[in-house]
Amino acid sequence: MKKILISSCLLGQPVRYDGQSKPLIHSVIDHWQSEGRLISICPEVAGGLPIPRPPAELNQSLQKVLTEDGIDVTPQFIRGAELALALCNKHNIGYALLKESSPSCGSHKVYDGSFTNQKINGQGITAKLLSEYGVSVYSEDTIAQLVSEIARQ
Repeated sequence: MKKILISSCLLGQPVRYDGQSKPLIHSVIDHWQSEGRLISICPEVAGGLPIPRPPAELNQSLQKVLTEDGIDVTPQFIRGAELALALCNKHNIGYALLKESSPSCGSHKVYDGSFTNQKINGQGITAKLLSEYGVSVYSEDTIAQLVSEIARQ
């Protein structure tokens, strides 16, 4: 049975920057949980950032993650991504279901770094690292594709 790495916030854990969660309500989540397939992580918290914390966005031109006040939190984001990859390696995880638009977990879109609620194509720090190491990354927007992929296994 293949394990799946999942963003903690999608499981209802209040780990987001604002101390909230973004629970993903989908019957397959309950099923996968009952099977013991899901391994959860919030890369930002794992990397050492507190809850709550200032919002941060990926500034692609600088290749850094900055808070609205310009504080560089890139090292914490990189550490969290490395810990997520270590979990994947430890549990032989080939799939990740991560929170779209997050500077850590965004798989297709991230906020553009201007703090104006504008999104651009791109991957967050964790999503990019996992993808580079062969983990297939999905989001709440592409969960149907993940369900299909798992069903083919």
